[in-house]
Amino acid sequence: MIFAGFSILSSLFIGSSSMSVSQVLDVLLREGSSLHQTLVFELRLPRALIAFATGAMLSIAGVLMQVLLRNPLADPYVLGVSGGASLAALLAMLMGLETTIVTGSAFIGALVSIFAVFVLAQGRGGWTISRLLLTGVVMAAGWGALISFTLVISPPDKVHGMLFWLMGDLSYDRPLGPGLVILFVSLVLTLPLCRQLNVMSWGDKQAASLGVDVKRLRLAIFLLASFLTAGAVSLAGGIGFVGLVVPHFVRLLVGNDHRILVPASALAGAILLIWADILARTAMAPLQIPVGVLTALLGVPLFLYLLRRSR
Repeated sequence: MIFAGFSILSSLFIGSSSMSVSQVLDVLLREGSSLHQTLVFELRLPRALIAFATGAMLSIAGVLMQVLLRNPLADPYVLGVSGGASLAALLAMLMGLETTIVTGSAFIGALVSIFAVFVLAQGRGGWTISRLLLTGVVMAAGWGALISFTLVISPPDKVHGMLFWLMGDLSYDRPLGPGLVILFVSLVLTLPLCRQLNVMSWGDKQAASLGVDVKRLRLAIFLLASFLTAGAVSLAGGIGFVGLVVPHFVRLLVGNDHRILVPASALAGAILLIWADILARTAMAPLQIPVGVLTALLGVPLFLYLLRRSR
């Protein structure tokens, strides 16, 4: 928690135009210049908080998805939730709507995708993990085709902004409150389930023999992970590898007890995304890199290292 606070403070100092410690402290005490106050309170601090919330939501969703699907490669986007959100956001951009409506459209698109996957995964034989995974993969492919079609028919002057959003971007203004509310509510609902998640990781039969309502717990995990993913995608677009790599990394440090793993993953994901955003703002300043590009570049070697170490 201390390092998370340090990371947020660091994001206030570091940027394309650096500020000294005394200047930032003056701003925090409401004594700095109007330019510095605008830079801190309207640009850097909201961006750091959005990175914190997004990284935490993706990491918790990754933990839940890996328990639900019992697959180490599961991540928040595996069930196609991000595809529905991305398509809705791109359509809002294509119509020239303002940022707040784009964010709301992304969240609504994610909810539509959640509902579609859940309904289609029912089938005649009931709700199973394999059917849920296959339905999500097919839905993700369908959303991907529609996203590509939308980019093809979009005017050239809008495509750049659309591509930035798809790659994960924290540079544009968006409402922060809903993301923080989703994160807080999801943590409050997830933490009481951690004991059951520990049992669930042993297998359905073992969990059922110990009194766990497996079907109800699966539904709760699916809904929580999906809403967390919807909140993250609506805030920052498609940011990859955070929900995949962070849970594996944290497991090596704290073990498989979800009472520790869930909050630790939330903090680790938040810290990772804050520093990735700092790097995105400064690596090629004044040009800004989409933060999703950097998380992928950082995530690939880190995941390969974790995979080699686990072997």
